[in-house]
Amino acid sequence: MLKVENLSKIYPNGTRALKNVSFEVKDGEFLAVIGLSGSGKSTLLRCINRLIEPTSGKIYWNDQDVTAASASEMRKIRRQIGMVFQQFNLVKRSSVLSNVLSGRLGYVNTLPSALHLFSAADNSKAFASLGQVGLAEKSHVRADSLSGGQQQRVGIARALMQDPKLILADEPVASLDPVLAHTILKYLEQLNKERGITVLCSLHFLDLVHRYATSAIALKDGEMVFQGLPKQIDDAQFKAIYGQEAERVSLL
Repeated sequence: MLKVENLSKIYPNGTRALKNVSFEVKDGEFLAVIGLSGSGKSTLLRCINRLIEPTSGKIYWNDQDVTAASASEMRKIRRQIGMVFQQFNLVKRSSVLSNVLSGRLGYVNTLPSALHLFSAADNSKAFASLGQVGLAEKSHVRADSLSGGQQQRVGIARALMQDPKLILADEPVASLDPVLAHTILKYLEQLNKERGITVLCSLHFLDLVHRYATSAIALKDGEMVFQGLPKQIDDAQFKAIYGQEAERVSLL
């Protein structure tokens, strides 16, 4: 279980990105994090695995205090938490296989990690992860030769190399067209349902939340303004989250 208690983040320029955010995520949930750009969604996800250091508050992952964890403890915690980025975060000039293998860096020693040396078992696992997302035949091509949707699938395969119990997906479909958006979310849904991997996914479009999420929270100006089931977000709640001038846009 993931538990977030009174989480706040104030950046050096004074921007208060998160304000006393608290919620729990049960194992096996697909939680959507919604809100306008700048509402704090990315900051929240990156605080959970401490890519960004929280200013105050607590984060517990399976009863372990993430916010108090040492560097060595965080290395072990991050093995369990995969990350999928909006802009893919791939090494463009490297092969697809090399990018996927980088998801295994938390499991290898410092010298092999620096030399990017991996075992035969890790290589087999990388090919299997690529097969899971339908890209086994692309293993030896450069990452920058792939389409946006394919690059995001590489990002998912890389996350799978960690054997994660939790995947944080930071607006993974924001730069993709509607068809590709559904393709990526279906892969995340499959991992959630078939492997029992808990998913936290920030999304803009409410219809995607209704289609894929089992629960949702909403942020507005860094504060949590909704927590519940996606079907509970009616027109009035939608306006409260996105503003009175907001109009629903469908990707279905």
